[in-house]
Amino acid sequence: MKVLIKLGGTLLDETDRQADLARQLARISDQLVVVHGGGKQVTRFLEERGIQSRFVGGLRVSDESVIDAVTKVIAGSVNKRLVSALISAGRASVGLSGIDGALTVAAQLNSELAFVGSPGRTDGRLLDLLVQGGYLPVVACLAGDLHGNIYNVNADQMAVSCAAGWRADKLLFLTDVAGVRGAAGAVLSRLDEKDIEELIQSGTAHGGMQAKLNAARAALQSGLAEVVIASGHEPDICARLLAGEPLGSRLFLGAMA
Repeated sequence: MKVLIKLGGTLLDETDRQADLARQLARISDQLVVVHGGGKQVTRFLEERGIQSRFVGGLRVSDESVIDAVTKVIAGSVNKRLVSALISAGRASVGLSGIDGALTVAAQLNSELAFVGSPGRTDGRLLDLLVQGGYLPVVACLAGDLHGNIYNVNADQMAVSCAAGWRADKLLFLTDVAGVRGAAGAVLSRLDEKDIEELIQSGTAHGGMQAKLNAARAALQSGLAEVVIASGHEPDICARLLAGEPLGSRLFLGAMA
């Protein structure tokens, strides 16, 4: 079974949590790809340099100074620390971004967001080549076009593109929250496409969760049977989710019986 796991939030910011997740990832499926973000680290990096971040629809406006920061932080320090943690846990891993080997080709999402990209396609052959060679690909959420431009890609969208291009069987979003919450604040254990639309239209899901739900819906529409959003702070979360334990929120395309 091909499994793609997206890591985000403080999971990438806490050394102990990252080491624990690396140990979990080292023990699960040998057909595994990891995609990661690093938005919190980028925000901190920019603030230290007196640059305020601006967001539109949950996406960071990315001018040249932001792209420079994203490249240094997400494709640099965040990626290499995660790869190092995985190697320390006994799993041979390779860090790359969507730029490497034209893994993911992107296009500008819109001019208001500057160098924010929409991932158009991911070459699953490169991921297969690495996985079949015994490596765990660790993909940072940057992508490029065929004209030398570098784009900041939302990590959830990047995960969806990689899952679709690689033809993953299961996509797991591991984050800081327990799952998708409804209007009353309770975690919704199962959602279909109609539920996703209602949460977004009502404003219950906004900002980062809105972006995550849009990405999850795109993943379902691309052919994945199920997407899971769950907390990466739960003990042994990776194995438990793959075993089918009812944790977090499970998203499906059509109405459920």
